[in-house]
Amino acid sequence: MAVGCIGAARKDSLGKRQVVKLVSIAVCDDEIVECCDIARKIKDVLERKKVPCMIRQFGSGQELLRTAEDFDIIFLDILMQGLDGMQTARIFRKKAFDRIIIFLSSSRDYVFEAYDVEAFQYLLKPLDGKKLEKVLERALLKTESRSQEFLVVSKERQKVKLFLDDIYYFEIRGRQIKAHGTEGNVTYYGKIGDLELALLGKGFYRCHKSYLINLKHVDGYNRQEAFLDNGEGIVIARKRYEGFCGEVLAYMRGHGGIL
Repeated sequence: MAVGCIGAARKDSLGKRQVVKLVSIAVCDDEIVECCDIARKIKDVLERKKVPCMIRQFGSGQELLRTAEDFDIIFLDILMQGLDGMQTARIFRKKAFDRIIIFLSSSRDYVFEAYDVEAFQYLLKPLDGKKLEKVLERALLKTESRSQEFLVVSKERQKVKLFLDDIYYFEIRGRQIKAHGTEGNVTYYGKIGDLELALLGKGFYRCHKSYLINLKHVDGYNRQEAFLDNGEGIVIARKRYEGFCGEVLAYMRGHGGIL
């Protein structure tokens, strides 16, 4: 099944798959041996702290920018062939202002440039283990302050993280599920029934056999449609209307709505 988290999926007492949290990290360095070594050191620190993580390695800035994944923390070497770390960070910042970028370099010459892209930290190579651990502790605290629940799905042989708050609705198309979100759409293979079970209690409701909508984004509704805050209207099946009304009103009460 495509729904779930890498190596971190849990099941509750009813055997239903739950959405769990893990930290996703990218390590980008054009020196393959160094890239592997840095990733290993990060993994060792997080395993000691019992922090679930997903670490991916990239050999160039172009490769990192092509990925569809939404990383929490990025370790980025500055001195790379082609697109260097600073150029990569500037491009990355255009689509992800709030992600944590930690620069790596054997030179101190780029410290002040790092401020221009709001780098979280500037670490000198070779990495000092104690320094790396302290920086990771601080970075984890920052990610916790903005943490959200998410799904990890398989798309084109890659794992893609979908933050639930950013999803307007899921749409079933044959054997494919299309997630419509604030950052664009992601299509992957899966079963909407399995997805519906995974999202129980997460603020989603299946208003039609082909649609699972995020109640957070519902602006209004009538007997035929739910109107989302992105301007779209999603059809409500006649037999699901009463259930939808109950769910959306309960959601509003639980999230500060005055009824």
